[in-house]
Amino acid sequence: MDIKRWLRNAVTGLSIGLASAIAATPCAQAAAPQVRTQGPGFYRMMLGDFEITALSDGTHDFPIQTVMTGISKEEIERDIARDDLTLPVQGSINAFLINTGSKLILIDTGAGLLYGTCCNHLMANLRAAGYQPEQVDEILLTHLHKDHVGGVILDGKMAFPNAVLRTSQVEADYWLNPANKATAPAFLSTFFDAAIASVAPYVAAGRYKTFAGNEQLEPGIYTLATPGHTAGHSSYLIQSGSDTLLVWGDIIHVASIQLQNPAVSVEYDTDATAAQRSRRAMLQLAASKHYWVGAAHISFPGLGHVRANGNTYDWIPVNYDGAPGTH
Repeated sequence: MDIKRWLRNAVTGLSIGLASAIAATPCAQAAAPQVRTQGPGFYRMMLGDFEITALSDGTHDFPIQTVMTGISKEEIERDIARDDLTLPVQGSINAFLINTGSKLILIDTGAGLLYGTCCNHLMANLRAAGYQPEQVDEILLTHLHKDHVGGVILDGKMAFPNAVLRTSQVEADYWLNPANKATAPAFLSTFFDAAIASVAPYVAAGRYKTFAGNEQLEPGIYTLATPGHTAGHSSYLIQSGSDTLLVWGDIIHVASIQLQNPAVSVEYDTDATAAQRSRRAMLQLAASKHYWVGAAHISFPGLGHVRANGNTYDWIPVNYDGAPGTH
């Protein structure tokens, strides 16, 4: 066969084959709908022999420009821009579940229904993490603000029916006494109502207990008085083997701002000067001891380390570990 004729026939055959293949290709399907929700909000790590599970209750628009004190709006915009953030900044609401092997202890419970539809995800995330509310033995609250105590009740009843609920005695004396509402700032009025209503079922069941200042509650579980944000604000040291986790509650509200300038406070602080003092002490403690930190309001999972950087601090988030049980 003439080579030119063979090439011409081959090219013609290839063109016909391609045309047939294109014609047989099914039409593109409609684009898959966007999901626009996150997966279950829990993250697990090991601390010595203890299992730590961070639980998200949700996030909400944190009104930085109206609630932060000791900083100008220009400084706020500068600080959040440094971390590529824009207003409104999302505030995480994190809680921490400690499985010691003999007890299941929950530190803080999120806002429940008290912040509206943004939150109230802690219970679903607890279950997604493999636990049931009936298994929780103790609940330790850093303080009695809505976004930490709201999740302890469900339909006016104990959301954790077998748990003992604990706060510092100083915290209880302030927030559970309606008389103190009269002298508090007006915007905190509903905080008293929420605290009293949330704690009430546990009080009625004889499952509300207080502690003094700094003491050991369980093997490896210690309280640490860190007053200022509230009068009885408490942090917790969790120790297993050579590892320590500092669960510090509301020491930091906005990491982009307060790590750069620990003097910045929020209007919710009962005593801004004391809050600043506690903030500096906890930052220095975490950085110098290289403790793990469990932060209520740093981006989920709120687990990481603090590193001193001159007069400021850096947040180093936990490095994702897909197999925490293998430590």
